[in-house]
Amino acid sequence: MSVAIASTGLTKFGRRNEGLIELLVEAGREALEGAPASARRPDCVVVGSMAAGALAGLESLVPRVANGLGLAGLPGWRVESASATGAGAFQLGAHLVASSAFERVLVLAGEKMTAQATGSTTTALARSLSANEVRHGATMPSMASLLSQLYLARYHLSIEDVAEVTVRNRACAQGNPKAQFPSAVTAAQVNESRMVSSPLRLLHVSAISDGAGAVLLTRPSSRESVVVRGMGQATDVLEVASRPMEPLGFRATRQAARAAYDQAGVGRKEVQTSEVHDAFAPFQLIDLEDLGFCGPGEGLAWTRAGRGDPNGVLPVNPSGGLLGRGHPVGVSGLAQIIEVDRQLRGEAGRMQAGSPRVGLAQSVGGLGSHNFVTILGREQSA
Repeated sequence: MSVAIASTGLTKFGRRNEGLIELLVEAGREALEGAPASARRPDCVVVGSMAAGALAGLESLVPRVANGLGLAGLPGWRVESASATGAGAFQLGAHLVASSAFERVLVLAGEKMTAQATGSTTTALARSLSANEVRHGATMPSMASLLSQLYLARYHLSIEDVAEVTVRNRACAQGNPKAQFPSAVTAAQVNESRMVSSPLRLLHVSAISDGAGAVLLTRPSSRESVVVRGMGQATDVLEVASRPMEPLGFRATRQAARAAYDQAGVGRKEVQTSEVHDAFAPFQLIDLEDLGFCGPGEGLAWTRAGRGDPNGVLPVNPSGGLLGRGHPVGVSGLAQIIEVDRQLRGEAGRMQAGSPRVGLAQSVGGLGSHNFVTILGREQSA
């Protein structure tokens, strides 16, 4: 694909006093100010938010954001795909540039979650689940706990062992100035944190958060650019009980990964940095397996061996992931892509993990019902 990332912007995540539009504008301004002067006037905007109406009391985001950035008059689209919204917004923007419909597309995504009580937020997030599951009391944490129980039982693992995921991701987040939780935790702290939905405890679960991100997409022009190598997405049936569970994991991730690898012309062994969807700690293990980084049931052993550490063979979530950076649901997928871009440019600061040339971001929408995989590369331009 002939699409490059010209610049990015990312707010600090956490409990923010600003409203959703203010956060989106903050990220958008950072991206525009960081772009070459010739690219600072985009041709259109794409705005992503999972639940702006339910969580922030706002709709019609495109004109609000365009006006806030001094871009009134531009065309635009709003994207929603649950917790993969940011990745979906990015892929739409990339397709708009690749198709020559627009030369410069500003992609923004954000969420304001902390203004609501936890119960209201949980109810809003559950709207991405099957209506039949919700009628029987399902929430996102409860459905994640059921899938986690199945995974642990299938591979004879204990939830205490999965604390390893949170421990390493929080350790990585210490180097991330935008992270909600830039502090380390121990396995004991994870395993002694309060129960949320058995077997998942508080520190197995990503936190409610506020934040926004922005990416300006253009045609490659510089001598060396970060470009979009491949993209894939796939859907699955909403009702988890109606899905085949062999192999165990997210079928939509596996399908999206195949499409992205094929389009990029690379295999899993060529990926040198990655950001994967760790909204719940066991999901990171499932992600590693679905992406082909290790075999079924091998995610924990692979992680314990340090293969995904910043100095490992394939750094995973050197930003701290959703567990460390925070999870404002609408922006997380875009934030992952921004983190990969910064790794490829060598601009990740204390988070920098080697000198990668190929990076992958994987995002899960809902409980695996709409998943995205995006592959970026640092390439010489003709």
